[in-house]
Amino acid sequence: MIKRKLPPDFIKKCKSVTAKRPRTVIEHILKYGHVTTQELKDKYGYNHPPRAARDVREQGIPLETFRVEGSDGRKIGAYRFGDPQRSRFGRLKGRTAFSKKLKKKLIEITGSRCAIYLEEFNERDLQIDHRIPYEVAGDDLENIDDPNSYMLLCGSANRAKSWSCEHCLNWLELKKIEICLKCYWAYPDNYEHIAMRPIRRVDIIWSGDEVNIYENLKKRTQELQKNIPDFIKEIIKRHL
Repeated sequence: MIKRKLPPDFIKKCKSVTAKRPRTVIEHILKYGHVTTQELKDKYGYNHPPRAARDVREQGIPLETFRVEGSDGRKIGAYRFGDPQRSRFGRLKGRTAFSKKLKKKLIEITGSRCAIYLEEFNERDLQIDHRIPYEVAGDDLENIDDPNSYMLLCGSANRAKSWSCEHCLNWLELKKIEICLKCYWAYPDNYEHIAMRPIRRVDIIWSGDEVNIYENLKKRTQELQKNIPDFIKEIIKRHL
């Protein structure tokens, strides 16, 4: 793959990044033109490549995701620099670490539960996340500890939100905070769209004794040759 010629100023700013993980990704791309998910895992030990790529984007450096052929002949993900004109070095300077005080405050307000699944989790299994993606709004340093700007998410919900946001036009191009403010991923209890799509969703988890209810539901849908989401919609429709 032919390496792109990058503006000297862009390269200089890329090399100014000091945090280890994003710097590792940046240096590899500068040298080879791109880095694959396989290389991030095997060569650098990053078992969650999208997180490493996100670290770079949080520095204000645009990355593109594409696919290449891996060592086993299968298609795998890879990252390369996006349009240098879309870099945002002046606005995004690296995510500020969240304080334990902030997490404690969020738990006092909402309880130890995930804002998406609305289920209780062990405190250590919950992660603080910006309601408005960092890549859109950056950090408001004057209100860095304001709990209203954040939400607690379990790992699964955080990954789902990251994937949806990273494929949203507003995250990729528009960068409009007002669009995020009306999104499910920012305010799941009061929203108008999900990643700019006019849809609605409900996430349900069965835990503890409720697992038996789910198993009975699953058995019944198999008997009726239906899928669980459609069957739940039918039940709700009949009772509204």
